[in-house]
Amino acid sequence: MTELPDGLQLRAAVDGDWWAVVALVSACWAEYPGCVMDAHGECPDLLAPATVYGGAGGDFWVVVDRCQTVVAVAGWKPLDSGAVEMERLYVDPRWRRHGVASALAGMVESVASERDAPAVELWSDTRFKAAHSFYERRGYVNAGPDRRLGDLSRTVEHHFVLSRDAGDS
Repeated sequence: MTELPDGLQLRAAVDGDWWAVVALVSACWAEYPGCVMDAHGECPDLLAPATVYGGAGGDFWVVVDRCQTVVAVAGWKPLDSGAVEMERLYVDPRWRRHGVASALAGMVESVASERDAPAVELWSDTRFKAAHSFYERRGYVNAGPDRRLGDLSRTVEHHFVLSRDAGDS
């Protein structure tokens, strides 16, 4: 079971979580100049997370506090290559550096292990430098090349990969 700080609980997202999920991701993006949310136009997966991620063969999780406020999210989907793609790992600033992101990333990495996936991949906005340091501490490498999304935020993303050796478990 994933270890979370006292008072936090992990659960599978339901589509009804969409408002809280969009609010959390929007708040995280607002920390970076020029990063804006257009959920309907550019992030429709956030409007029905259980349906979208489940329909793709993956999962989307939320972490809630004692008041049932969503304080962290993460999802994953299988890739055609057999790898697992980690998506939408966001943590409310009040809960950062408390092991929440590590617990969620660890869950995705465990899914990859259970599926014998060759790697966990993710894309991260070049502005999210603290997140990049977090991923690198976990063994992810910037595999390049960067991609431009052509979105309202003018996003350019780094491609990170955590390769799994055949002996990993």
